[in-house]
Amino acid sequence: MDHAEGSTQDAAHRVPVCYRHPDRETGVRCTRCERPICPECMVSASVGFQCPECVRGGSGTGHPPTASRPRTFAGGPVTADPRLLTKVLIGINLAVFLAQLAVGNSLADRFELIGRAQFSPFSPVEGVAEGQYYRLLTSMFLHGGYAHILFNMLSLWWIGGPLEAALGRARYLALYFVSGLAGSALTYLIADPTQQSLGASGAIFGLFGATGVLMRRLNYDLRPLVALLVINLIITFTPAMHIAWEAHIGGLVAGVAVGFAMIHAPRERRSLVQYGACAVVLAVVVVLTLVRTAQLT
Repeated sequence: MDHAEGSTQDAAHRVPVCYRHPDRETGVRCTRCERPICPECMVSASVGFQCPECVRGGSGTGHPPTASRPRTFAGGPVTADPRLLTKVLIGINLAVFLAQLAVGNSLADRFELIGRAQFSPFSPVEGVAEGQYYRLLTSMFLHGGYAHILFNMLSLWWIGGPLEAALGRARYLALYFVSGLAGSALTYLIADPTQQSLGASGAIFGLFGATGVLMRRLNYDLRPLVALLVINLIITFTPAMHIAWEAHIGGLVAGVAVGFAMIHAPRERRSLVQYGACAVVLAVVVVLTLVRTAQLT
């Protein structure tokens, strides 16, 4: 079963805050002095955004440069609620968990990740290998118990919210689903085909990896994040925990790869590089899925 472990609150707190409003997290920096600035302090320029001090000191006229829409650190539009998608994802996971409690095991049996298995002597053979490819996605929203969903949702809030603010909604959502699908694909490829797996941990480990890339780009101390990662991996590979380590590793690798493209993409080809990286990882997911399906059938 796929579980998320460890507190990631320290990593979340490493996300920059506005230099004029320390209580506001932001993923945007002044293009001249590189100080973090919140939407209230952003002054649109022909390229990026500037802080009020740089505008007053560099414009000569006191008037802001040519206006453009505020952008996040990764180039996404700045929004009024930078954690909206994180809240929506948490809400969907909680709603599905409540449905699991109401319906029982039948819901998990129908939508969890399983390669190829027969649940009873007279039931049909089911699994991804039987054409139920939707299980690669739906398993990301199922959980195996109260502790499982509690740790996953706390991790999603602590890591996802600040990362969404830094990337922007579209890029954040792409990272989340690509990482989750990569975790599902690696689980499908390596794990026993009768092994049942479910949980959002693959996607969350992807956010974990992208957070590390962002912190490195901002020259933050990576030691707290590395320590958390080591603890998580130790728990992941503890046999008694019955954790689908494949989902964690697959999500983490995909998160680092996509996160690197999101953070380091050159400005002139930013969207092409960012979404191109997502497409490449998705292509790998498709290839792994087809290879495993051919093996099992």
